Amino acid sequence: MGGLPGVSRRRGTRDAARPVPPRRRHPELARATQSGAVFVVLRRLRAPLITLILVFSVSVLGLSLIPGQDAQGRPADMSVFDAFYFMSYTATTIGFGELPTTFTYAQRMWVVVTIYLTVVGWAYAIGSVLTLLQDRAFRRAVTTGHVTRKVARLREPFLLMAGYGQTGEQLGEALDGLGRRFTVIDRDEQRIDVLELNTSHADVPGLVGDARDLHALVVAGLDHPWCEGVVALTNDDQANLAVVMSTALLRPELPVVARTTSAVVAERMRAFGSPTVINPFDRFGDRLRLALRAPSSYQLTTWLESGPGAELPERREAPAPGRWVVAGHGTFGRHFASDLRAEGLEVVTIDPRPDEDGVAPTVVGDASDPDVLDRAGLAGAVGFVAGTDDDITNISLVAEARRLAPGVFVAVRQNSPASDPLFAALEVDALLVPTAVVAHEAYAQLSTPLLWRLLRGLLDRDDAWAAAMTDRLHEQCGRHLDPLWKVRLDEDGAPSLGGWLEQGRLTLGDLLRSPVDRDRRLAAVPLVLRQGAEHLLAPGDDVVLRPGDELLLAGRPAVRRALEATLLDDAVPEYLVSGRRVASGWLWRKLGRRVPEPAG
Repeated sequence: MGGLPGVSRRRGTRDAARPVPPRRRHPELARATQSGAVFVVLRRLRAPLITLILVFSVSVLGLSLIPGQDAQGRPADMSVFDAFYFMSYTATTIGFGELPTTFTYAQRMWVVVTIYLTVVGWAYAIGSVLTLLQDRAFRRAVTTGHVTRKVARLREPFLLMAGYGQTGEQLGEALDGLGRRFTVIDRDEQRIDVLELNTSHADVPGLVGDARDLHALVVAGLDHPWCEGVVALTNDDQANLAVVMSTALLRPELPVVARTTSAVVAERMRAFGSPTVINPFDRFGDRLRLALRAPSSYQLTTWLESGPGAELPERREAPAPGRWVVAGHGTFGRHFASDLRAEGLEVVTIDPRPDEDGVAPTVVGDASDPDVLDRAGLAGAVGFVAGTDDDITNISLVAEARRLAPGVFVAVRQNSPASDPLFAALEVDALLVPTAVVAHEAYAQLSTPLLWRLLRGLLDRDDAWAAAMTDRLHEQCGRHLDPLWKVRLDEDGAPSLGGWLEQGRLTLGDLLRSPVDRDRRLAAVPLVLRQGAEHLLAPGDDVVLRPGDELLLAGRPAVRRALEATLLDDAVPEYLVSGRRVASGWLWRKLGRRVPEPAG
């Protein structure tokens, strides 16, 4: 997907060696869901099965007890086996036709009775089966068993995603693009149908269930040894809290990312371990404050979060200090007004209901009314925020604000992805899409922690540093951001560099030389270098690399392949550091040792 940054699209690659999975610690929770379909079948088909067995038994018994006769007219009773054999091909409508002897009229009368009895029995049984197939509980049990088996067969790390709405779908597409496996649980059956119709690289197990149900979480893989993280993205704060709580109690070692718009729920979540709690309103307020203080930092943050192929956003000048008008107070407005006041700005809010807490001066009324906007002082404002929960209302508010106050800084909230073309044409100064904010944050936390470190580190850097970093990326990538990818300098990720790293003889500048022409630098931009617990943002070429370092770079796939040649070929590091070419294979190295050095 285009909205999230990617690190690699190669499936099956991992940043670090896979850990040895622990043994399942709560198998009793999973066993409770494995035989659900069997129990439903036995319970619903108990009466039809008993009816069929009873009809068949009575038919066989009666046929064996009724006197018969052989071809000579002598009495000849039918054995139980012969009666069972006859009723088997008769009751199943096969009509094989093999008879031990010619039936008497009494036997024929009994066979007529048994035929009608079996027809009635089969009709009752078939009707019960068709009713069972349409039964919601049976279909849920079958689906649960199917998902349980699919999850149990997973043999690679995966994430458990609770909630597959707009945010979950965006995050899922990004994870699938990286080759990361995940499972899904959602209460809405239609969302699971959307999951089945998506063109994912891998089969994604999806379960219709309530995230607050512990058994549903276990079926989705919470207790699976290969589960490596949990994401709670439902629209229900209590459900997200339940996911955080269950994970903290059953799998406290797993990282958890949870979504909420309530400060109270966020505090309750943090009581269970150290989950990453994402409030999209808080995040947007932080970003807008960044845009007001440091436009270059805001530009770089927006570009990096938009993902590979994203066009460099325009660097907008921050508005002069002055009054801001926030339309649509509510939860979003309270967060946003608080963030603006933290910057020392005057804020006027518009809300249909009076502000009971008296925190901010509020104009009571409908923000779409021009008289209300005039009473709020929009004509003299430097910034306007359209933050209602309706996209059409927000778009109309932006149009009215630009008419009343040309040149005003406009921030707007987008609620539905279907409105993307409208908001793109609107060309606002700051756009909040809550689903995208949560998806970006969760993705950065779970898949590219170095990118997360970079984004957080930008808050501590001045605007000039961010402007220089943006110019450097622009020079290397052009106006469209190159893919981001990570390199781990260890025995698995860089086997050719072991000795050089141990001796401290390899710098970042040497590593980024072209393996074909060392005088030419690879078109890759180092963004973050992790050395132990220290994270270096935009490291310089003179940094000496160490074993175990992790490096986040931006560059095209061809550049990545060239760097992989350096990481895998033992002969390349010598050429990059000293300029001396050495044999690049076991045979050539053997032959090279026998060739004498030229004299002089």
